Amino acid sequence: MSVTYLNKAQFSAELEKCLQCPTKPCEKACPVKCSPHDFIAAAKENNIKRAGALILAQNPLGETCGLICPDKFCMRACLRQYIDMPIRIPAVQAEIMRRIRKSDAPERVKKISSNGYKVAVVGAGPAGIGATAELIKYGFAVTVFERESSLGGALNMIPIARLPREIIAYEWQRLSENTAVEICLNMPISDYNSLLQQGFDAVIAALGEQKSRTLGIDGEYWMIDYTDYLKNPQQYAAGGHVGIIGGGAAAVDCATTAANNGAKHVEMFVRRRLSDMRITPAERNLLLEKQVDITTMTRVTKVEKNEDMLTIYTCKTQFNEEGRLQDVPQTEVARSGLSLLISALGSTRTEEPQEAENIFYAGDFVNGGSTAVEAVASGKKAAMFVAQKFKQSE
Repeated sequence: MSVTYLNKAQFSAELEKCLQCPTKPCEKACPVKCSPHDFIAAAKENNIKRAGALILAQNPLGETCGLICPDKFCMRACLRQYIDMPIRIPAVQAEIMRRIRKSDAPERVKKISSNGYKVAVVGAGPAGIGATAELIKYGFAVTVFERESSLGGALNMIPIARLPREIIAYEWQRLSENTAVEICLNMPISDYNSLLQQGFDAVIAALGEQKSRTLGIDGEYWMIDYTDYLKNPQQYAAGGHVGIIGGGAAAVDCATTAANNGAKHVEMFVRRRLSDMRITPAERNLLLEKQVDITTMTRVTKVEKNEDMLTIYTCKTQFNEEGRLQDVPQTEVARSGLSLLISALGSTRTEEPQEAENIFYAGDFVNGGSTAVEAVASGKKAAMFVAQKFKQSE
């Protein structure tokens, strides 16, 4: 399955829907303050290069965010929805950036004169790329340390059907070409003070959330962690009944990936109500399209393995008078015949921030689970703190 961009007719139709609202509600709703009002205006004049430059001025992950941004930011603020339907702004942005990437003269970052300072960015995910892009604008020399063997961080868990890996590589390459950026892969860093001792003037830690949440139930070790599954789905290809525990965006990605990966029956087990699931309308529609079953108000209590198949024990849940979730007595049942069970409960950080001067934090490490565009905004904010500090010291 490949990513589908807007075709020529769709692109033109979406551009024409823009009302050019003078208050720019779409820009105000964007975490990185990218202005659809402005880049759509440029695109309507057939100035795609300017449209792309406007996007990249605020968001170094222009195409990535166009492909994966949820509809809760600019689209929710779009006033066109009160006439018919909101503009598909992320799709328009993705198409603009695709055309820029495929052009004879793709947009490149302009080289800025060095300000003489060096900054280490730990983590090459969305927050790391946001920090790096902003630091370049101020003339900092940047070294990015990434513990994995590839760039992108949590972006590598987005299904390839939504985000091709070459897009991640391209957006990092655009940043590092012609700039004072060095990228060090397979380089885990735990002591940020050591980086300061090595000559870096500041450190921005954009680590993300490193540890997956667990259930604490018997047999939990028979489950596959969602981070492992989404990074290597072919390694866990299963053609039978696949279960996913969780009801958020990560669980949706696991469910749809399993369906695309040959599973005959995909079922999500969710402790709360369908209305409580923190997913977008588009994600709900995707679950329906992939014929994923959603078993709500259900808690998995135990997992057993019999030869190559798994059996799970579940019980029903209910809200008590205080609004808290509790098990319904005498409702535990055994469900056998699962070929794969994936735990998709989200993640948490494994360490506390190291309190020290010139060490800054960004992304999910400080804000919890967020979208890619919110992580980029957090990285940019950390970089601006660094820039302000060293500007004041001059």
